[in-house]
Amino acid sequence: MKRSLSGAAALMLTAAPVLAGGIERAPQSLSILFEPGNYVEFSAGRVSPDVSGTDLPLDDPRTPFIDYPGGRSTGSVAKDYNFVGFGYKHQFSDQLSAALIVEQPFGADVRYPAFDPASMTDGSGSLGGTGATVDSTTYTGLVRYRMNNGFAVHGGLRGSRASGEVDLRGAAYGAVDGYSVELDDAWGVGYVLGASWERPEIAARVSLTYNSPVEHDFDTVETGPGIDPDGPGPVPPLPLLEGASETTVKTPRSWTLEGQTGIAPGTLLFGSIRWVNWSEFRVDPVRFTTVTGGGLVDLEDSTTYVIGVGRQFTDNWSGAVSFAYEKEGDDLVSPLAPSTGRKGVSLAAIYTRDKWKVTTGVSYTKLGDARPETGEPDVARAEMRDSDAFGAGVKVGYSF
Repeated sequence: MKRSLSGAAALMLTAAPVLAGGIERAPQSLSILFEPGNYVEFSAGRVSPDVSGTDLPLDDPRTPFIDYPGGRSTGSVAKDYNFVGFGYKHQFSDQLSAALIVEQPFGADVRYPAFDPASMTDGSGSLGGTGATVDSTTYTGLVRYRMNNGFAVHGGLRGSRASGEVDLRGAAYGAVDGYSVELDDAWGVGYVLGASWERPEIAARVSLTYNSPVEHDFDTVETGPGIDPDGPGPVPPLPLLEGASETTVKTPRSWTLEGQTGIAPGTLLFGSIRWVNWSEFRVDPVRFTTVTGGGLVDLEDSTTYVIGVGRQFTDNWSGAVSFAYEKEGDDLVSPLAPSTGRKGVSLAAIYTRDKWKVTTGVSYTKLGDARPETGEPDVARAEMRDSDAFGAGVKVGYSF
């Protein structure tokens, strides 16, 4: 019972918080460390978000006689994505174990469809063509030492390989409409530290984990329109947005508190609290920040709460339900992260037989309303309403 329901908690805490704060797609849970004996697992899933809204009225600063009245649908700006993961845990002795985790905790695939006057299909005149793609894979190596009093410590190193591309398009970007930046593949290294307490006879466990920032130094290529430094004066537009350089980007540090306990025979209560310091996640290419005075991304810190309950129905079958909540922040947001806050529910079914454990889960997430903005000071360019996301995942584990 403890093994199968712990599997439910692990799936909920790793697969349920899709589309959390910033560009987080998974919360980097270390639950595999608590699997009994030697253990290996594979996971995969797919998330289908629907993030859309309407343009707000806008005067194009480059052509003052052209006015966008607003009210046109932006179309769906968030694309479907897949995720995969792998984990291996080895028990060297009653006290010492280690694990390797491969996952994709950060990512983005956002693109605003451009309005085509000829076809009159949905698309944004203010932000059409704006988009961002972020891909990352992390490799975490961990060691855990368990003491005789129920307490344990764990820690290790995390290596991350990431890349990204950002395009700014649409009348809302004024003079920098047409800017693009490519951040080439780069590696970064950070660390993980934590502690836990367990009482196995009642399936009780509490763990606290700190994830350090991971710093990447990206080879960067920027392109963009010519910038006219004196407006209609005698100096012609200059290629101030063009050039190659290096951009340093840090993934945000985070704290994760996870817990579970048996509350009745065959019933498990579990949950987590996760804080992420998104305000330190900056993307500041040299040319862009020199011309505009600001960076490409400005995100708020987030705290995500998850609580759930699992129940064993037969010797082989268990199920679980969990609820997630993230408070809404300022509704003026980056067009590259066009939502704030969320509420979600996830369901899981767990089949356990001999050394195998198969966990399947589905989730529905209601994303908070937001207003993508540009400019200085911030000016809302669209209203994103009634956004949501559906997710499904499966995890196959084997103990030996």
